[in-house]
Amino acid sequence: MEVRDERDDESCGGRYTDPPARDRLFPAGLGRIVGLLPSRNPGARLADLRALTDTELAQLDVDDMLVELLRRVVEILDADTGAVLLLDESSNELVASAACGIEEEVRQGVRIPLAVGFAGRVAATRQPFRLDRVDHTTVANPLLWEKGIRVMLGVPLLAGEDMVGVLHVGRLDHRAFSADDVDLLQVAAERVAGAIQKRHLEAERAAAKLLERSLLPGKLPQCAGLDFAARYVPAAGRMVGGDWYDAFTLPSGELWVVIGDVAGHSLRAAIIMGRLKSALRSFALLDIPPHDVLRLVDRKIELFELDATATVACAAMRPPFDTMRIAVAGHPPPVIAAPHRPPEFAKVDVNPLLGLGGDIPRSSTEVALEPGTAVAFYTDGLVERRDELIDVGLERLRVAVRPCSSDRVVHNIMHDLIGSQEPGDDVALLVVHLAGDNGSTGGTP
Repeated sequence: MEVRDERDDESCGGRYTDPPARDRLFPAGLGRIVGLLPSRNPGARLADLRALTDTELAQLDVDDMLVELLRRVVEILDADTGAVLLLDESSNELVASAACGIEEEVRQGVRIPLAVGFAGRVAATRQPFRLDRVDHTTVANPLLWEKGIRVMLGVPLLAGEDMVGVLHVGRLDHRAFSADDVDLLQVAAERVAGAIQKRHLEAERAAAKLLERSLLPGKLPQCAGLDFAARYVPAAGRMVGGDWYDAFTLPSGELWVVIGDVAGHSLRAAIIMGRLKSALRSFALLDIPPHDVLRLVDRKIELFELDATATVACAAMRPPFDTMRIAVAGHPPPVIAAPHRPPEFAKVDVNPLLGLGGDIPRSSTEVALEPGTAVAFYTDGLVERRDELIDVGLERLRVAVRPCSSDRVVHNIMHDLIGSQEPGDDVALLVVHLAGDNGSTGGTP
């Protein structure tokens, strides 16, 4: 009777049979998997794969979930190694995100360009692929042939029309993967891709919310003769986007008021928003006018934020704050409500939005401000509605702005334009109010 060495597998879980040849190829702790489960018919294996996303995985984070899903796939397909490589769209590369059997793939940060090698081919063609020769001519990752992998099977991870990554498994012997194995791995890939997409969206949403909270000003500045109020409301049921507002004072005493909107609803949009906010603050320290600050921010987008676009309105005020120098890049102009006059949109030059490329000329407009005036900066989510022209929303906003305290102005705007509705787009609103002749922050109710 043949005696086999059986012991607990520490890297991927379960029990395995460990022939001497496999011992020589895989040092202890590398996750040898052959013999984990007794041979099963395709129906039983398919049932196993359909259980890949059962409720016990719901509490795991994305990385732990991938490792556990991969461990189950390797067991079910009687393979020795497996890996999940996820697409990094910014670099157009596949990044090793989970591995079972050769964990160095993740620990060493393996990256495979699309259309290069075995995994790159699977991703580029979006088709399953069986490989019966693993060497430098067929596989881009040297770890695989150095560890003695002989045959491989890979399938794309697809979420709808989107290519999420690649799932592949390998064996140390020459047992070829069968057509049934291909079908089973594709079922697994569907489950894995769906789980990845869902968990990534949840993680991105949570990260974006944290980023949003960290980037919006926790406290608006205190300036003698001015009062401020602001609101930020994310779109209902959607990822936080790139809307933001900011207000800060420079060492010179100059006050800057900024509002902007990076295109898109994603974690990337929120990250770019944070970078633009930081860049704008830095360029403002150069003591240059708002239009020159926007020109430098535009240059930064062109060089470092590829394919990003943003609209921005910013204004600079010096004590005694009786004038405001405003520069606008593709953004709706602020509403100015002065005492004893109808509110109106600031008569300013509206230059093209940021991120279009090229050296676009930009300009600022100086606007005089009377005591008691309120100025409302906002993003288009406040005024745009799918079922009406934007002019209707703009007019609704104009009449809602009155020359009274900033808190009261914000209340009126949110009451008249949002009310009980759930916003269809992110809403950012920032109001600055100048004290009246007697220093009061009150005004017309």
